[in-house]
Amino acid sequence: MAEILVLGAFPALLALAAIWDLASYTIPNWLPLALTAAFLAFAAATAMPFAAIGLHAAAGLCALIVGIGFFAFGWIGGGDAKLFAATALWLGFHDLMTYALVAALFGGALTLGLLFVRRFPLPARLAAQGWILRLHGERSGIPYGVALAVGAIVLLPGCDLVRGVVGS
Repeated sequence: MAEILVLGAFPALLALAAIWDLASYTIPNWLPLALTAAFLAFAAATAMPFAAIGLHAAAGLCALIVGIGFFAFGWIGGGDAKLFAATALWLGFHDLMTYALVAALFGGALTLGLLFVRRFPLPARLAAQGWILRLHGERSGIPYGVALAVGAIVLLPGCDLVRGVVGS
């Protein structure tokens, strides 16, 4: 059960958040809540010690505080802040800084890629798609949930969480 949650549910919910953010520039509240519920199920399935659960929760809280700060400055959206916190809950402090760095690198690449693509007109077939038109818009932001999700998925195979479950 633990392997299904960490290797199935966690990346699937992250991918869904990325797709949702890409298509609508929103991440619905139920996605970070589902990630949190899946983590709690994972903790129960692995008989994670209460102290370890507390440390993971503290990592999530720290990430939420940072995310709220970034949101207050207008650097990310509210859904991104919640997604960052829910992902940090899964990863814990051990992998949090690496995750933040990897997600920032993907975010930078996504930003540069979108800024480059936005310099050129969209082909008519693509311009007919509302979500692509919105994504291409010069005044549109960056769907940072994509970078957060991809960063976590790329980092996941080497995380303590996965090594603890798959290695046992």
